[in-house]
Amino acid sequence: MSESIRFVDLIQSRIDGFFDARASILVSIADELAPIAAFSRDFLSGGKRFRALFCFWGWQAVRTTGDEPDDAPVTAGGPLDAVVSVASALELFHAAALVHDDLIDNSDTRRGKPAAHRRFEHLHEQEGWLGSGAAFGTGAATLLGDYLLILSDELFDEGLTQTVSASARRSARAEFNRMRLDVTAGQYLDIFEEIGWAGRPDADQLARAERVIVYKSAKYSIESPLLIGASLAGATVGQLDSLRRFGLPLGIAYQLRDDLLGVFGDAEVTGKPSGDDLREGKRTVLIALTRQAVPAGARATLDELLGDPDLTAQQIETLQMTIRESGAVEKVEKMIADNVDRAIEALEGAQLGAGARAQLRDLAITVTRRSY
Repeated sequence: MSESIRFVDLIQSRIDGFFDARASILVSIADELAPIAAFSRDFLSGGKRFRALFCFWGWQAVRTTGDEPDDAPVTAGGPLDAVVSVASALELFHAAALVHDDLIDNSDTRRGKPAAHRRFEHLHEQEGWLGSGAAFGTGAATLLGDYLLILSDELFDEGLTQTVSASARRSARAEFNRMRLDVTAGQYLDIFEEIGWAGRPDADQLARAERVIVYKSAKYSIESPLLIGASLAGATVGQLDSLRRFGLPLGIAYQLRDDLLGVFGDAEVTGKPSGDDLREGKRTVLIALTRQAVPAGARATLDELLGDPDLTAQQIETLQMTIRESGAVEKVEKMIADNVDRAIEALEGAQLGAGARAQLRDLAITVTRRSY
């Protein structure tokens, strides 16, 4: 995975340089804007960079099916610079989505550190400013997320200007635009299910939870980055179709794993309190499967407790036990395995570079075998 490591290093360097230039603009307006620049940089330092990597290997999968040898080294400049900028833009968009997601969910932490709105709230407290620290934190974090969205679009356009083919530019931009629409729709459906589930038939809840997975996460996390990278390399319709058939089931498996982590994950590993999804009332596939399997009394208790932000540690353990004993965890694990198998099968015989296909197979295992 040396190419992946090198590409992640290029991503960090590109993001740092981009932030340096924009930070100077911010502080030239007013010194008070320095926290926006500082929090942006801190939020984008490190991370798994899965979206950037899928963008890169989508590009490589198409680039290495032409006259160039499959193991030809990737050199700086030209097409690679375009992919670095575009993949970096995906990371900025992801950071913006996380800032807004933590606001929506009223989450205290992100990656083991205070969420953006909590950082601004702490800043308000430290400086002894007037008014409500919580209100300032909410407002400032909303603007931070908007700022990252603006920079994401700017950086994406910079990558497109480094792409020679007009058709490749149009295809990549169309996929980027669709990705943003899909994830916004998925996020809305996610918060709607938390309050609207009771008015819907129980039989529909699993299908509705699966719909949230597809639009909030699966397309946005894996399928779209793959297609954007492939588009930059001039992918054919057949190549894009192969990557869709790989990316969508893998994205579903990725989010199913995330749902398990949201209920059972170790805070030291996930950076979020254990059982956080239970406090937030997430109506996931895991919860839908649990509700199908448990008796009416246990279902009523689950519905009563799910979404209570003040759940005690004992109540969290009770819910976790109910979910485990229902058999829902085993069902979700099987769904993950089946979707990973479906994704890997889609790569077999695809008109994609052999080396890139091998890297995509490795990534499929990496993103779906995170421990909890």
